[in-house]
Amino acid sequence: MNVLDVSCCPGRLTIPLAHIVGYQGEVTAMDIQEGMLQEVRKRVHTANLTNIQFLHVATGERKLEHERFDRAVLITVLGEIPHRNAALQEIFDALRPGVILVIEKTVRDPHFQTRKTANRLAGAAGFIEKEFSGNYFSYTFTLEKPDSKRLSH
Repeated sequence: MNVLDVSCCPGRLTIPLAHIVGYQGEVTAMDIQEGMLQEVRKRVHTANLTNIQFLHVATGERKLEHERFDRAVLITVLGEIPHRNAALQEIFDALRPGVILVIEKTVRDPHFQTRKTANRLAGAAGFIEKEFSGNYFSYTFTLEKPDSKRLSH
């Protein structure tokens, strides 16, 4: 399994994801801040992991390979992305059909996005809400990139 950790920050999820996918899988830690990627590299070295790739780009720059990833996570960073529509479209294109993106937000985040805003942005990119948990103050969306073959039958 190939997982994309969008705007990975210091790797709070990157390392656990790498353990979950194991050495058969791969995690791509993506961030615009080189300092954050350096922190992830230190943690990867300490954890002795070899299944993490690093990508120093901003989300929405169209640098991701199409249909490469089996999962993507966007945890507490949606509001920090300047071009959210372009970013979600790029993530949509980078996912294989029928797989999911997880978006998590908390009101403690200074760049908090409401459920309505997150759902609108994700829907505009083509995602379909699969599952929601939480409340106004803290929530997690599981969104699916529809499988066009399944939809055409």
